[in-house]
Amino acid sequence: MSVFKVWMRWRPLNPSEAETGEIQREYGQHHSNPQSCVSITSPLQAKALSTREKSWKSGFSFDGIIECNDNNHLVFNRVVAPIIPEVLKGKSCNFFAYGHSGSGKSHTMIGYDFEHADESGLCLAAARQLSAALEHINSKDNNHQFGIGLRVFELRKNIAFDLLNERNECFVREGSDGRVYIRGETEMLENGKVRVRPIATKACWSFEELHQELQKGLKHRKTATSTVHDQSSRTHAVIELEIITKDLLNARDQVVERQSELVPIGKHATDVYIEEQSRAVVQTEEGKFVPNPDYQMDQARVDAAEAKKAEFESRVKEAEEHESEVFATTARTHRCIGGKLVFVDLAGAEFLSSTTESALKQTPQEKQEGRQINTDLLALKEVIRARSSKQSRIPYRSSPLTMVLREHFEASTDTHSAMILTVSPEASQYTATTNTLKYGDLVGFANGHKR
Repeated sequence: MSVFKVWMRWRPLNPSEAETGEIQREYGQHHSNPQSCVSITSPLQAKALSTREKSWKSGFSFDGIIECNDNNHLVFNRVVAPIIPEVLKGKSCNFFAYGHSGSGKSHTMIGYDFEHADESGLCLAAARQLSAALEHINSKDNNHQFGIGLRVFELRKNIAFDLLNERNECFVREGSDGRVYIRGETEMLENGKVRVRPIATKACWSFEELHQELQKGLKHRKTATSTVHDQSSRTHAVIELEIITKDLLNARDQVVERQSELVPIGKHATDVYIEEQSRAVVQTEEGKFVPNPDYQMDQARVDAAEAKKAEFESRVKEAEEHESEVFATTARTHRCIGGKLVFVDLAGAEFLSSTTESALKQTPQEKQEGRQINTDLLALKEVIRARSSKQSRIPYRSSPLTMVLREHFEASTDTHSAMILTVSPEASQYTATTNTLKYGDLVGFANGHKR
């Protein structure tokens, strides 16, 4: 049975929300498994709410419920800490925060208090524990030095912004090999070289170093006004922590370098072929193309260009094989190499009727942005459901978000993935909270939990 875990976290009421009232909630547990259900009721007797809308009950879809007064340290210990040993075995583990704007997603994943460990976001708390484990491994091995490769970017439509590289704009593209790549703008180098850099990886050899790099990167994160507050994250933020060595990073740099050398050579070979082909034909008065009697295609020139291209392609292949060998050699003695934690702070979900006051205030651009966010979140749910039911086709191409996450999903098993639903107990947020729980209920049910 698939065990992609789904957790529910209530945020505390703000002082300004106390007068509004609080959503009434009750919990239940299935007699044959540890999954929980929740029943919520709105204290508001507004005419806008039907009897059905005033009360809602989930199935037994949730692996745990985290109450308002529980801090981030407790969330980490329950949700993430049990997975750290799997990362130290080289496995990839994914964590998602889903909820409407203002429900506490960023507080849970990233945290706002960087000085107190109890309120550190899950990504920083995980980095602290992972760094301590790697320090212990390094103390016993003089041949390798393990660190954490940090990547931080945010995604808006099909554009990724590299937060560790001055918010450099990158693009999401699917290669001919079927893999999805996030690349920056093309750089023109000396000797005709062309380089397209991937998302920056910051090698961190201590927790303090990673802490500083993460803080610097997050300062570049963009916020905007939403229907809930004026500092809402309107992009999906992705934070990757990967166990690396200097040799592995050097080998990856060599692959990028060889690819940079190939680009002008490959372009030249294409240009030569097109030039020779165009000279070898002429156009008649009727508009037809026929062989040119005055020019014989220089096949030797074409072959020479293709041979040069093949030479540089083989260099790329050698670099890729060297990277694989470095990884495999290290993995024979240290399974932790390549272990990865991925934290995704999803953009706030919004569910607005076109006639609500909040919807009427939105600009066309904000409405389009909201539609794209909801499209991404729907696509994510469908990918999780398709994976859990072992469908032959997983709809990764449904959105840029799921395209980017494809590699992380395929590198992990559902056993090592979890979603945290962040919800507000404020009565006026009842509809948004219900929609968040319905989303999680579908994800949990799809992963084998009982209704």
